[in-house]
Amino acid sequence: MLLAFHQQDVIEAGCDEAGRGCLAGPVFAAAVILPVDFSDPLLNDSKQLTHKQRENLRKTIEKEALCYSVAQLSPAEIDRINIHNASYRAMHLALDQLPMSPGLLLIDGNRFIPYEKAPHLCIVKGDGIYASIAAASVLAKTYRDDYMQALSEEFPEYKWTRNKGYPTKDHREALKLHGPTPHHRFSFKLKESQLTLF
Repeated sequence: MLLAFHQQDVIEAGCDEAGRGCLAGPVFAAAVILPVDFSDPLLNDSKQLTHKQRENLRKTIEKEALCYSVAQLSPAEIDRINIHNASYRAMHLALDQLPMSPGLLLIDGNRFIPYEKAPHLCIVKGDGIYASIAAASVLAKTYRDDYMQALSEEFPEYKWTRNKGYPTKDHREALKLHGPTPHHRFSFKLKESQLTLF
């Protein structure tokens, strides 16, 4: 079972992102404030869950969270400010949209750009430790997957229904054959010398 909270003096929001390592599509981030008595035995880092488990948890989180928000930053913005800054910016946007003001932010990872409205605590692999971060992980992942699923209808050759924009073999092969789309991130460079996004 994940920890329900880090402390009990102020309201906590968990934050996480999805899509940082992708070649295509936006980066998504979520912020979630859960009640202190929230508990779900399935809740975990979204990468450890099946698609069906994530979808079921999303419904539970959206129903039982005190509040939540999901935001995204476009590939063009990622190219402009780099993926790290874009991830933090997406988290800030999600936090801006929360109807409640948290007193502490629990951030998945080891770095974060401070958010002026609340102090933060970075936790490496926090989505496997704190329920609020895991919940944010699930929302960011499922919202982004839905977005890439919709994009794949326009660009089926890239197999985004399967790879969600990550640099899988089928995605790289499609780039060789068809070149990049407007949804690709041109600041990313693949290791193969014959294939770049520059």
